[in-house]
Parts: sequence; C-alpha cells; structure tokens
Amino acid sequence: MSRIGRKPIPVPPSVKVSIADSMIEIEGPKGKLSYSHRPEIGVSFDQGSREITVTRANDERENRALHGLTRSLVANMVEGVTNGYTKRLEIVGVGYQAQLKKANTVALQVGYANQIVLEAPSGVSVTVPDATHVVITGPDKQAVGQFAAVVRDVRRPEPYKGKGIRYEGEVVRRKAGKAFGSK
Repeated sequence: MSRIGRKPIPVPPSVKVSIADSMIEIEGPKGKLSYSHRPEIGVSFDQGSREITVTRANDERENRALHGLTRSLVANMVEGVTNGYTKRLEIVGVGYQAQLKKANTVALQVGYANQIVLEAPSGVSVTVPDATHVVITGPDKQAVGQFAAVVRDVRRPEPYKGKGIRYEGEVVRRKAGKAFGSK
C-alpha cells in the first residue's frame, strides 16, 4: 500500500471541499481550484473529522502510482488555497533588470536588443519589489512553477560570469574559462 496515498489530508476550517463524480473542487481564502481524478481512484471527504482520503480500486501498478499522485495533487490544492505558493527569481548582470508594465505583466531587459514582455496566466500574480528581483505567487503550484520556469528561460544563468535569471538561492556552477600565460 502506498505510504503517501493512504495518508489522510487535513482540511482547515476556512476551506470548502465539494466532490462530484470524479471532480473535486477546493475553495479557500487564496482562490478556487478543481481537479478531475481518474475513475480508478476514489476521493472522499469526511465532514466530521475534516479529512480527505484517497483510495484505489486494486493493486495494479498504474493504480498504485495514481494513488500517491492523486493524494499529492489534492494536498497541494489544499495548501495552495490556504497559504499559496511563491517562487522568487533574481536577476544577475550589469544592466539586467525587470519592470512591472501593468498588472501581471513583467518586462525584462536581459542583454537582448529588445525588452522581453511576459504576461502571467490567470490565477498567477507577479510583483517586482526591486529591479533585480521578481516574485511570482498564486494558489496553483503547477502554474506558479511553470511561469517561473518561463521567466527563467528568457536568460538562463551562464557558467562563465553567472549572468542571467536564477531562482533565489540557486547555485550556479562556474567554469574557469581560458587560462592565459601558460607555455
């Protein structure tokens, strides 16, 4: 039996859960998320103990994998609507900077001839506390991580000088470059 899959998910009192057929909707202070799970997996909500439990029909390999996956996705939804998710990016390089054009639209100047303008998907908000930092927040873990990856891909950190866009705290492996003066 899956250790992760059989763990019940505690639901805070500020979160509403509704399950209809294979669709689960979770609504909380940070937003509303929904997920359609596979028919082999069962999801139930106990109103008394305020716990969501995930079960599977049988012990086939695919169902065992889906059991833990579904439990993790539902737990991430509960976490997202209560606390939300945040990704912080930092921009390193002389003249490299970010600006907030309008609500949820970030403009990046990272060494190209033109500014790169990226608009965040719905449910994801972007803030620029200063010119070298970008903060991406939202209730959906996948959407926040995906948009952070898109922003980072505009100019990945390069290994010689370390210039580019990186996650806050990310360590970039540096290369030595050319050695001069050796005969």
